[in-house]
This record gives sequence, structure tokens and C-alpha cells, in this order.
Amino acid sequence: MEPTFSLIVAIAAVTICITAFAIYTAFGPPSKDLQDPYEMHED
Repeated sequence: MEPTFSLIVAIAAVTICITAFAIYTAFGPPSKDLQDPYEMHED
């Protein structure tokens, strides 16, 4: 396997992992701990 191909696969894997973690945090069980600053703000 060429080093360039290995680098591309590694970068793609890291990008996919970061995206999956962000989606899990936004919509999964940890989303219950997120706070909306606009809802908390009193006018």
C-alpha cells in the first residue's frame, strides 16, 4: 500500500469518527445535558 493512500484513509477515518461523535453528542443521550442559552435568557 502506498503511503499517500494510507494517509488519505487515516484522515478519512478521523473525520468520520469526529462527525459520528458530534452527531452522537447532539442527538444521543448526552444531548439531555446540553443547554440552550436562548431558552434560558429572560427578556
